[in-house]
Amino acid sequence: MNLYDYNTVKRILSKHGFTFSKALGQNFLINPDVCPQMADSLCADGDTGVLEVGPGIGVLTKELCSVAGKVVSVELDKRLFPVLDETLAEFDNLEIINADVMKIDLKQLIEEKFSGCTSVKVCANLPYYITSPVIMTLLESRLPIDEIVVMVQKEAGERLCAEVGSRLAGAVTVAVNYYADSEILFDVNRDSFMPSPKVDSVVIRLKIRKEQIFSVKDEKKLFTVVKCAFSQRRKTALNSISNTMGISKDRLTAVFDELGLDLTLRAEKLTMNDFICIADRL
Repeated sequence: MNLYDYNTVKRILSKHGFTFSKALGQNFLINPDVCPQMADSLCADGDTGVLEVGPGIGVLTKELCSVAGKVVSVELDKRLFPVLDETLAEFDNLEIINADVMKIDLKQLIEEKFSGCTSVKVCANLPYYITSPVIMTLLESRLPIDEIVVMVQKEAGERLCAEVGSRLAGAVTVAVNYYADSEILFDVNRDSFMPSPKVDSVVIRLKIRKEQIFSVKDEKKLFTVVKCAFSQRRKTALNSISNTMGISKDRLTAVFDELGLDLTLRAEKLTMNDFICIADRL
C-alpha cells in the first residue's frame, strides 16, 4: 500500500468517511523521502522503543515500525483508528493509544510499554498549533528518553534550535537549551503535505542531556524570569521583567548593575548565564 500516493490516500480516507480537521492541524505527508529520513535519523534497532505523537494515516509510523523494536503511537482523533487498522495491519510491533499527549501520564506509559527496551526515543510530525507545548511537556517531564526527532513549522524549528542570545531566540529557545542539545536535520517543502499548508517545515533533533550542565538555585524562578523577559519583546529585558514579575525597577536595575549588564538590552541579547544569574539574585 503506497501511502505517499495522493489517490491511494484519498481513496482510503473516503472509504472510512474521514475528512480533515483544521482544528487538529491535520496535514498528511505524501513526500516519500521525508519519513524514511526521519526514521533513519533515530539509529534505532530491535532494542529501541519509539513513542510517536499523532500518527495521522500511518506514513511515519510505518517507517518507525520497520526500524524499531516497539512503536507506541498516541492519537487523539478516534476517527483515524479504522484508517490505521487498514494502513498498518502488517505490523505486530505497534500499539496505538487513543489519548491526548498533553494529558496522559507519559512517564507511566513509557515504563509500561517500553520495559524491555534499552533506549526510548520520540519521533513525530507535530501539528503546528501544539509544537511548543508538546516539546516542553516532553522536556519538563524529565522522561527516560534519549532524543526527540520531530517535524515542525520552519519558523518554530529555527527558534527552537537557535542559540540563546541570538536574534531568533525566544523563551522556548532558552528552555530547550536548558534540557537538550538541538539541531536542524533537514528542510521539508510545504508541497510535501496533503492538504498543503501555507508554510515550510523542518525536521529537528533534540538530544536530551543525561546530566544537567547548568547550576541553578531555583528552576521555577529561572523560567519565570525567562518567560517575563520575552513577554514584551519590544521593551528592554529590564522593563519587561519588572512589568510582568511585579519587581521594582530600582531593584532590578541594581541586579543588572551588579552583573555588569547593559540596562538597554532586550531579552534576545541575554545569554543563558545572564538569565541564570538574574534569577539567582532574585
